[in-house]
Amino acid sequence: MSFEVHADAYGRFMGRYSEPLAERFAALAGVAAGQRALDVGCGTGALTAELVARLGAASVSAVDPSESFVAVVRERFPAADVRAGTAERLPYGDKAFDLTLAQLVVHFMADPVAGLREMARVTRPGGVVAASVWDHAGGGSPLAVFWRAVLELDPQARDESGLAGAREGHLAELFAAAGLTAIEPSELSVRTTFADFAEWWEPFTLGVGPAGDYVRTLDDPRREALREHCATRLPGTGPIEITATAWTVVARTVSPG
Repeated sequence: MSFEVHADAYGRFMGRYSEPLAERFAALAGVAAGQRALDVGCGTGALTAELVARLGAASVSAVDPSESFVAVVRERFPAADVRAGTAERLPYGDKAFDLTLAQLVVHFMADPVAGLREMARVTRPGGVVAASVWDHAGGGSPLAVFWRAVLELDPQARDESGLAGAREGHLAELFAAAGLTAIEPSELSVRTTFADFAEWWEPFTLGVGPAGDYVRTLDDPRREALREHCATRLPGTGPIEITATAWTVVARTVSPG
């Protein structure tokens, strides 16, 4: 799937959801002054920005496999430690952080349990490991209208409902398999408004993520048919309001003794 895209494209596609989610997610994880935190799969820096605001850039590290995203976050936060790397092989030493967070990332990890174990490895004993994943399986994701329309036109299409952590309870199961303790599942919701249908549809044409990849596979007539079908599911005039819900887990690494 495509995440080697321009940061502006990703921001237009997901930033309007991930930025307000970051504020709620950081609060849920208990991010507070004096801590050191790592943002795993930082993307263009929605959560990184929230961590920097709460902790100061010198106390924040971030990692992402996309070189273009790493470059953007380094430019935004030159005092932060921003590196290229994957969740399954984090480029940091053991017990380096008080908190290690992954916002909207676990479902894209090649091996989610291994990724969560790595997050635990770089977190001090008794420290916080937390993650969030959109409710793709329950229809609460920001892409729910899009994928319902896709499946009505193309029942063989593969949506994001089967991704790791996307169904209720699965994220907590992954945390348990990774050896985390004091696992606390919950959910967070955010709301955003689009001026009209054109503003809602345009981000899907930018080639970002599984949805963007799917649109890019369509020829012009099928793309137009999908656009028109989506339009029937949304208000014909005026603003469009979308509420999106993410499954979340906040847990602890094993304390000594």
